[in-house]
Amino acid sequence: MHQDWFTTLAQYGYRLTGSRKAVVEIISSSTQALTPIEIYERARKVNDEIGLVSVYRTLEKLEELKLIQRVHQPAGCQAFMVASREHQHLLLCSQCGEIRFFEGDDLGSLIHTIAKKTGFEINDHWLQLFGVCQKCKTGQEAGA
Repeated sequence: MHQDWFTTLAQYGYRLTGSRKAVVEIISSSTQALTPIEIYERARKVNDEIGLVSVYRTLEKLEELKLIQRVHQPAGCQAFMVASREHQHLLLCSQCGEIRFFEGDDLGSLIHTIAKKTGFEINDHWLQLFGVCQKCKTGQEAGA
């Protein structure tokens, strides 16, 4: 996957620096949403010259190109993950950070009602559900 990202970055005129490659490889292969600090700490293990500013700039570019998306977490900090190619929503494990996409939100009537009450023209929506994944839940039950 990250090779496609390198190609996309190059097509849009972005240089493929060692720092940028490290960030791309980390986030494109992660099954969890990662904060910029987590990405920075992992990248430092591969490239000790990477700076936090480089991480933020790379994340900004990847988001502009719709390769990653922001994930809002209950603690308030933002994290990033590989973007969904379709209109999907997120399930996030509040213990291990696992992320999964799901479809079928059936929010049409709610969105229509809100638009009617507020006068807003609603163009898009984003849904994230937080809970405990099966693996963590099973671990809790075993430890109980």
